[in-house]
Amino acid sequence: MAEPARVHDVAIVGLGPTGATLANLLGAAGLSVLVLEKEGDIFPLPRAIHFDGEVLRILQAAGLREPALAIARAGEQGMHFVNAAGETMLIRGGTAALGPHGCANNYYFHQPELEAVLRAGLARYPGVQLRLRHEVVGVAQDEDAATLTVRNLDDGQTAAVHARFVVGCDGARSPVRRHIGSRMVDLGLKQPWLVFDVVLEEDVALPTHTVQHCDPARPMTYCNVVGRRRRWEIMVLPDDDRDAMVQPAALWRMVAPWVRPDQARLERAAIYTFHSVIAEGWRRGHLLLAGDACHQTPPFLGQGMCAGLRDAANLAWKLEAVLKHGAPPALLDSYESERAPHVRALIEMAVRLGNIIQTTDPELAAQRDARFRTAQPEIFELPPQLLGAGAFDTAPGTPAGRPFPQPRLDDGRLLDELLGRRSAVIGRAGALAAAAPATAERWRRAGAIVIDRPDTLLDRWLQAHEAQAVILRPDRYIVGVARTGTDLDRISQYLPVGP
Repeated sequence: MAEPARVHDVAIVGLGPTGATLANLLGAAGLSVLVLEKEGDIFPLPRAIHFDGEVLRILQAAGLREPALAIARAGEQGMHFVNAAGETMLIRGGTAALGPHGCANNYYFHQPELEAVLRAGLARYPGVQLRLRHEVVGVAQDEDAATLTVRNLDDGQTAAVHARFVVGCDGARSPVRRHIGSRMVDLGLKQPWLVFDVVLEEDVALPTHTVQHCDPARPMTYCNVVGRRRRWEIMVLPDDDRDAMVQPAALWRMVAPWVRPDQARLERAAIYTFHSVIAEGWRRGHLLLAGDACHQTPPFLGQGMCAGLRDAANLAWKLEAVLKHGAPPALLDSYESERAPHVRALIEMAVRLGNIIQTTDPELAAQRDARFRTAQPEIFELPPQLLGAGAFDTAPGTPAGRPFPQPRLDDGRLLDELLGRRSAVIGRAGALAAAAPATAERWRRAGAIVIDRPDTLLDRWLQAHEAQAVILRPDRYIVGVARTGTDLDRISQYLPVGP
């Protein structure tokens, strides 16, 4: 009698940063995970170069904070938007000090090195299996699970893979998305840019921060990446000969004001079309999407990869709750409802910045410059990290749906080192005793850590929000704040538990 086919908890299609981060988080949860990747090795050339403080916190949750810091540098001076006259119009803030996530708020890195860190992390988990050079060629599902038809690209053989859930982290051309049938919504920016990466061979007097050259004659972006790596992104104009643009002689002419070919080694030059799209429909039954498979953003905020890792963090704890703790699968419907509005806000902000940067009409550029010309450049930050409606309290006027800060505690640890990957109930002295016995039982069933003697900074946060208690999700977003025992009972209902 044939043995029944194995059913993995989760199959992940794609081993880029989003898929690898999700696999690390699910592996840490003790789930059985199969990762399918059609390439045989890490793509060796630069791609994403920026992540923010929340992403480092996600990597911390995956146990990879120190390896990630070892291959990154803090972006202390932010991003400067400079007009053709050399005047700074806008600055996206940057600092190396401890920000709200317990780290700097911007980092620059070389993607192959980050991917190596993520893949090395997977070796910690015997429940995580990798199948490189395996391509998904078919997708089906029934009431119980999804079935993937997978081709081994080395021998051409196909086999069936079964999983309770499949997450398509398979990029902009996602086969999983095609099977779901998600509609892609265009948010208004579609523009080709030339991306030109070099490695300096000697010290060159270049800015230490990112510069958006808002010059109508030729909009460009300059990035100080990490180590000796530097990048220029150069807008492709309607009359440009694209084949000629990527030739070395033309490339070096365009960056001649900053660097000579004898000072740097050309690593990559390619033309990409920057898109601003978001999918409608991130889940269908046992199938889900994450990363570029469900949204693509222009790079003007450096948030493309960041958005994918936020997806992974949001989805990981919900999959764990459903698969390990018996929470209702409907919890997974809150994934898109929470994440899509935040992603959309970031894309729309990137589009607005793109419209500033990509102005090529001299008269319009002059009008733009006049609007920004003040005594001091305007400094801006990312949009507030507020989730759409989902698994948290919806009462107005509370910080629910936003990340909780990560202070360094009185004992020297960062908050998440204490909390681990659990929900948390944090109350001022004696406040948690006001909760009903059924509420305390719900905390126990949800696996929450209960802290009824908060440290100095946590107590100060509660005082500042006129709260007696706060409840946090495993992804460190705030479920709600309580000022009374009744509040505590009510917001505790958002902690998912099994039957």
